[in-house]
Amino acid sequence: YMIYYEPGSKSPVGLGENNKEVVGMRILHRGILSGLWVVGILYGALATAASSPPNVVIIFLDDAGWSDFHPFDTPPYPTPNVARLAEEGRTFTNFYVPQAVCSASRAALMTGSVPGRTKVFGAHGPNDRGLEPKFMIMSEMLKAQGYATGIFGKWHLGDQPETRPAARGFDESAGLMYSNDMWKFHPENPVYWGKHPLKYWENGQVTIEDVTPEHQTHLTTWYTEKAVDFIQRHGDSPFFLYVPHSMPHVPLYCSDKFRGKSGTGIYGDVMMEIDWSVGQIMEALRETGTDKNTLIIFTSDNGPWLSYGDHSGKTKFREGKGTIFDGGVRSACIMKLPGQLEAGSTSDRTFCSIDILPTIAHLTGAALPAGKIDGQNQWELISGVEGAENPQVYYPLSNGRQFQGLLTGDGRWKWHIPHPYRTMVGVEGHGKDGLPVKYKRKQVGPALFDMVNDPMESTNVMEQHPDVAARLIDLAARHQAQFYPR
Repeated sequence: YMIYYEPGSKSPVGLGENNKEVVGMRILHRGILSGLWVVGILYGALATAASSPPNVVIIFLDDAGWSDFHPFDTPPYPTPNVARLAEEGRTFTNFYVPQAVCSASRAALMTGSVPGRTKVFGAHGPNDRGLEPKFMIMSEMLKAQGYATGIFGKWHLGDQPETRPAARGFDESAGLMYSNDMWKFHPENPVYWGKHPLKYWENGQVTIEDVTPEHQTHLTTWYTEKAVDFIQRHGDSPFFLYVPHSMPHVPLYCSDKFRGKSGTGIYGDVMMEIDWSVGQIMEALRETGTDKNTLIIFTSDNGPWLSYGDHSGKTKFREGKGTIFDGGVRSACIMKLPGQLEAGSTSDRTFCSIDILPTIAHLTGAALPAGKIDGQNQWELISGVEGAENPQVYYPLSNGRQFQGLLTGDGRWKWHIPHPYRTMVGVEGHGKDGLPVKYKRKQVGPALFDMVNDPMESTNVMEQHPDVAARLIDLAARHQAQFYPR
């Protein structure tokens, strides 16, 4: 309350009986004004914070398994920073990618469109065209919204002047144009890959003409240092930071500070260094005060490359990279946005990497690409709004240029069109010390799997649910006709 003084008086008015009502009214009036003034300031601050578009940080791993990090599973090495990210954010156990191969998965994330639309399939090599510039990507969308943009890591969406990061909306960039195994030390085809030296790029220029094993030991550290520096320099304006790590894609390398640290072999060492990288990025956000208004997304492009054995990640689901089984297309995912995503929460709601771009457009106020995209804004579902439903009827799943099946938007049913797939089941031995073993080839489908009651995709329930099968057969036929005409 405020005590009212008459002009020129040193004593408060209203101590006498006759002035009680007047003074009371004056005190009440001043109290209300003062309270409104404080509330106004607080409301203005909150409104300003709410109206400020969030920064966006995407940490995108390469070939990491669903079970490679706490809290998704209990790997034999510590990952405290990823666990802390989960404690401060929200863990998603049913996050999918539309194709479990490098370039196709990255194009889906960056464009919000499925491989059938962009025609980015599989993994592109040196000098490949990659994603056509007519497809707007996330960096271009956010740059048009006034965001500073940076990518530090593996690009793998084209290795020609007009398809590299510098031409695709990134203000700053550093890293490799494609996978770190596409070099002269390839374990199976060194002659072919040796024709194209693996180069390290910075801001559109080659700074290392021929990457060596020694260089590879620094990749995770270099990407992290670039990311931290980017955050430190752009704390006063909105920014988009994309960190697509080269690891744990083979060949596996880590810096001396993590070599042997896990006690479980090189894969554990690599994962501990990636975990360290996550911690460094989180700390940079905290130190710059940007952590309270930054959306962090942590996930992988697909599941583990199982043929590499002890140099491969782990998943509890069937098969791995290069298949549409959940071991290939279901990735661990954590998101953090303070005040909007409940800390320490877990969601089993289903959504896909193609939904990330339109969701970020919703959060930042950015205009969606002018052309048709396949993803949809999933913020209500992601943030846990009661009654929120996935607007997607289905997600198409492909491998290479072949459309192989689909998953319903609610995550309940998966349909496998008859197709061959690779498997480690029945293979003698396993990959060791960076040398892979050959897969076996098997056939699946037509098959319907109940993903809620049978997430291992072990029992075909097509005969028990003919109505569901008929509906998904029709959806698959329509998708095939639109994107994969024969």
